[in-house]
Amino acid sequence: MFESAELGHKIDKETFKVEEPKLRAALLETQFQLRENGSFPVIILISGVDGSGKGETINVLYEWMDPRYLSTHAFYAPTAEERAHPSMWRYWRALPPKGRIGIFAGSWYSHPIAERIGNSLSRSDFDQRMDQLNRFEAMLVNEGALVLKFWIHLSKDAQRERLKAIEANPLTRWRVTKTSWDRLKTYDKMQEVAGHLLRTTNTPWAPWIIVEGTDDRYRSLTVGKTILDSLQKRLADKRDQNSPVAPPFSPRIDRLDVLSSLDMTQSLTKKVYETELSTWQGRLAELMRHPEFKKRALILAFEGSDAAGKGGAIRRVMSAMDARQYQIIPVAAPTEEERAQPYLWRFWRHMPRLGRVAIFDRTWYGRVLVERVEGFCSEADWLRAYSEINDFEHDLWHAGGIVVKFWLQISDEEQLKRFEERAKIEHKRFKITEEDWRNREKAAAYHEAVCDMIDRTSSGTAPWTIVESNDKLFARIKVLRTICERLEKELKVEPMKEPRVLIARAPKAEVAKEAEAKDVKEEHESKVEHAKQTKTQRANALRAEKARAAKEAKEAKEAKEAKAVEAGEKARPVA
Repeated sequence: MFESAELGHKIDKETFKVEEPKLRAALLETQFQLRENGSFPVIILISGVDGSGKGETINVLYEWMDPRYLSTHAFYAPTAEERAHPSMWRYWRALPPKGRIGIFAGSWYSHPIAERIGNSLSRSDFDQRMDQLNRFEAMLVNEGALVLKFWIHLSKDAQRERLKAIEANPLTRWRVTKTSWDRLKTYDKMQEVAGHLLRTTNTPWAPWIIVEGTDDRYRSLTVGKTILDSLQKRLADKRDQNSPVAPPFSPRIDRLDVLSSLDMTQSLTKKVYETELSTWQGRLAELMRHPEFKKRALILAFEGSDAAGKGGAIRRVMSAMDARQYQIIPVAAPTEEERAQPYLWRFWRHMPRLGRVAIFDRTWYGRVLVERVEGFCSEADWLRAYSEINDFEHDLWHAGGIVVKFWLQISDEEQLKRFEERAKIEHKRFKITEEDWRNREKAAAYHEAVCDMIDRTSSGTAPWTIVESNDKLFARIKVLRTICERLEKELKVEPMKEPRVLIARAPKAEVAKEAEAKDVKEEHESKVEHAKQTKTQRANALRAEKARAAKEAKEAKEAKEAKAVEAGEKARPVA
């Protein structure tokens, strides 16, 4: 879930100088309207990894807004009095009244995270705690509160560099303690726990907003604009607020996202492709026959741009499997029967049993893609779908399923080229429709929907793999390799020992030297083999000579005995 928060988002000083005054003025005006309106409170949670800038973000909000109507609460280890009360008691006491904004630095999530990292809280108990918090937040929203949850993220290297920078400054050195460095050692465990927490508590009424914390200006603008947009949307909404109202997604103010950052020039030569195709198809066939796979099921989910090559990639995967082992499920518009059921019903019915494979050509993500963009469902429906889909995939994994998800991406230019080719080729005309051409006009909306989808549904148990598909050969190999590597990890099988084929050209002198060494080696091996053959031949000849001599001696003896018998019969007197 942290892909978009590790792209290196950054805002230059000039842009920040232009944007900051406008944002401050708008925040103050909106904060005034909130006080005048007085119909709902705002609860802002600031969480994230150590050194990510949580404190700086809160300080910036106090600088940009009227501090008289802000309150901040930091929660550390419970005091004796707090331990004598129910665990949520101290949070209830800190909730802001209507018309005010309450900022929680460390919240009801902090203690469960610390307990889980320290292994004092089991996974099942942790999940139960998250369910309780979900219900608590739902209650707050149903009571009218606007809940904004920010997770400030840093990669492991970025966190290390930030702690060094803070420690090097005499004015901020006090903020870095031995505990800060100790927590860096548990970074991987922290990310595992945080990823699970964000997935299970990313609700439509209180979704997490993940912000990269490397650049101070980017972090401050992103948090500030998200708060502003959320407040303005809520104040302008005149509907009955008994139903949950979700804040908007965080704006991509530097236009960098998981799709725009792809390297679409990656490709393979035909020769390398054929070698790797046979290698990875053979490996996939082996893994499908592995005894451990009988205890698991494989669910392959293919999504992507129109004409991105999903069908070709699926065919290469099929070729490595026994047709009795898999089922392909093409997903189109729901039927009348399917529309009469809950949204995920039609996908549950196709889930494979253990030891089998289900390949989905288009998936349950239609709700947050085509249905969102085309307006086939309400905003509440597709906002709610993120958490429903995450729960759905988690249930599959918990039951033994291995969910592998692919998004195949091509550039607009390559898509147009393939559309025109399909229109010209007789046996491919069925692949191009008026709807495909119409979708190109909504490319920007689909781009935004795809980025949101990947950010909010790429979990540890069901991560997204984005495939650069301008080159079909490269895309097919990446799909096959990803499936094999995921199966090796889930089945706890040693990775394939065969190295990937690399075509490299050595200097001519080295080539000649290698050829000469090869000739000498072959000549030596030939002499050794000839010597072995000569020795064998002599031994065989000696055995043959002995056999002939023994045979001749036997024949001579038999002839002599026969002659003696004949001579005796001639000497016998006639009666």
